[in-house]
Amino acid sequence: MVSKSRKNPPTSSKPGPAKGKSRGTPESAEHNVWLSGLGALAEAQANAQAEGNKAFEALVQQGLDMQARTQAAARQQWDETTQKMSALSAQIAANPWDRLSDIFQSRVARALHHMGMPSVEQFAALNRRVDALEKAIQGLGVPAAKAAAAEKPARSAKSKTQGKKS
Repeated sequence: MVSKSRKNPPTSSKPGPAKGKSRGTPESAEHNVWLSGLGALAEAQANAQAEGNKAFEALVQQGLDMQARTQAAARQQWDETTQKMSALSAQIAANPWDRLSDIFQSRVARALHHMGMPSVEQFAALNRRVDALEKAIQGLGVPAAKAAAAEKPARSAKSKTQGKKS
């Protein structure tokens, strides 16, 4: 703050009041200018303080808004991460059982193969061949029921002859 140094009024030998200057004198005008400057400074400080308070309150409000937005974004990220982790943990939890199931199925398939059992693919191929033969028989005009009945006695006769050979 710049302050103007006041001149001490010269002491005069003139009679009259020492402190009470009249308003018309140059020294009183100077003093009035000084006082008006002080008044302007006081008013500027008051305005600055009021403006400062308003600016401070505005900054606080902006800070609150920023905090709310940041917390909302953090909550959203947290929710997304939680969902991803839940899905990942569910996948990991289910995956060992799938692997165990695959290992079990492959071992059972190998054991059945060693015993001479046909595989699933071989059964499927056999079913396709049976379906094709049934269609071919139907195409010849022989009903499937008659063909099955004709085939049944032939099979039983074969099994009887096999039983006598033993």
